[in-house]
Amino acid sequence: MFQFKQFSIVQEKSAMKVGTDGVLLGAWVPVHEKKNILDVGTGTGLIALMLAQRNLEANIDAIEIDDAASLEATFNFNKSPWSERLKLTKASFLDTTISQKYDLIVSNPPYFTDSFKEQASQRTLARHVGALTFEVLLERSFEFLTNQGMCAFIIPYKEESTFVALAEAIGFYLKKRTRVKGREGIPYKRSLLYLSKEKCNCEKDELIVEIDRHVYTQDYINLTQPFYLKM
Repeated sequence: MFQFKQFSIVQEKSAMKVGTDGVLLGAWVPVHEKKNILDVGTGTGLIALMLAQRNLEANIDAIEIDDAASLEATFNFNKSPWSERLKLTKASFLDTTISQKYDLIVSNPPYFTDSFKEQASQRTLARHVGALTFEVLLERSFEFLTNQGMCAFIIPYKEESTFVALAEAIGFYLKKRTRVKGREGIPYKRSLLYLSKEKCNCEKDELIVEIDRHVYTQDYINLTQPFYLKM
């Protein structure tokens, strides 16, 4: 179990554990005045729970295709302080139907390191990556958003240009981009992207996580302090 300040995550059976990427997206994405939020591929429910903590008015739906993760996310939602505002649907994003549109959609979409590929079965890889390509994620997000709605993603930096080009072809505009690196002087590792259906100017910045091993920058501390117990 992973304990945060206001909630905990049971993750024994889920393939994707609590990690920096999910925490970054959950802490970074603007949630002010968002009323209906969708978390695509919620895993154990981490990002949905972070957004519930940050926005005490929002109703948050979560979608997860994996059996084990769906069970653990449901458990994590039910024992959180915000259980009445969190709802999980076990489904693929491609097959999901909705009764309302959302003003915010978030996702930490699946991608795998070489070490995970070696450990994961073909079935696991197919169910995660095959069911949620960047094209599906962006096209369905555009469909599910209100006209003023926004969506936010964290992806590998090396995929940024491809992802943004796909998003723009679908009709999105990049509103904010934060590139993330582990330490000063090393290449970027992740990109946080905030997209709008309305034409806008783009705010661009970067975030450095550490000064040294387990010595965090003030920017990273400020971002994640509301969540981590020891931050």
